[in-house]
Amino acid sequence: MNDLPAPCSLSDIARPSGGFAMLAVDQREAMRLMFAAAGHPTPIADEVLTEFKTTAARILSPWASAALVDRQFCLDRVIETKALDEGCGMIVAADEFLPGNGIPVDDVRIDRAIVPADVRRRGAKALKLLVLWRSDEDPQARLSMVAEFVASCRSAGLLSIIEPVVRPPRRGAEFDREAAIVAAAAELGHCGADIYKVEMPYGGKGAEAKLSDACKRLNGHMEMPWVILSSGVPADIFGRSVRIAMAAGASGFLAGRAVWASVVGADDVPTMLRDVSVPRLRRLGEIVDEAMAAR
Repeated sequence: MNDLPAPCSLSDIARPSGGFAMLAVDQREAMRLMFAAAGHPTPIADEVLTEFKTTAARILSPWASAALVDRQFCLDRVIETKALDEGCGMIVAADEFLPGNGIPVDDVRIDRAIVPADVRRRGAKALKLLVLWRSDEDPQARLSMVAEFVASCRSAGLLSIIEPVVRPPRRGAEFDREAAIVAAAAELGHCGADIYKVEMPYGGKGAEAKLSDACKRLNGHMEMPWVILSSGVPADIFGRSVRIAMAAGASGFLAGRAVWASVVGADDVPTMLRDVSVPRLRRLGEIVDEAMAAR
């Protein structure tokens, strides 16, 4: 007997405008490195990450249409403490990060510890899968992993979000990041997922016309709604990036660093989240609504 709730729809993780203003707190070892860089006493305990993620989810989720959490550090705590606002849909990271070559995420596979039906029963609306894209690696392997992920989400009534992130080739070929972002979209933009989470071209820097043209090239390959992430984009220009991307066809953002990175390591995290991060996230949501109303 199927006791799952009704299948989720995009409206479960969208604002009333139909746009997406989604918060990410699923960073793992990368967040530990951020705490170390901010001067926090090392080694950084797991509980430090769990507390920050849960606190950020509690304070920021009223201003987010959805929040992305991870199994390793905060999923259980977020659910147990009811940290997410009722109007904020829960997205669960379904990717297992494999370290190597001196970096925390050298490869990715589907996290088998995440059972889609189980997290659906626990309130999740969507799963997210990071996909590392390298020009010299087998595209069929990526496509097969994404197809399996999308099918598993669909079978549990969950939405599927893929996050292709480009990396230099393993074998020393020249790397054109901007061309790679477009090539990844050409390969995966029609894979059947519900949302495509993409790196902002040029890190959001440069003339608006250049950024707009690059986003339009991306849009030409997308057969699903797409949103931008904030890694690599300075917080003070992320709103501009959202506006430019949405004018070119994007539907919003799924971002963490542009909202809360400057708060990492603060003496009084809750106060800083309220004073710094809430206004940022609230304004980003307004930008999304303004762009949707202009369509």
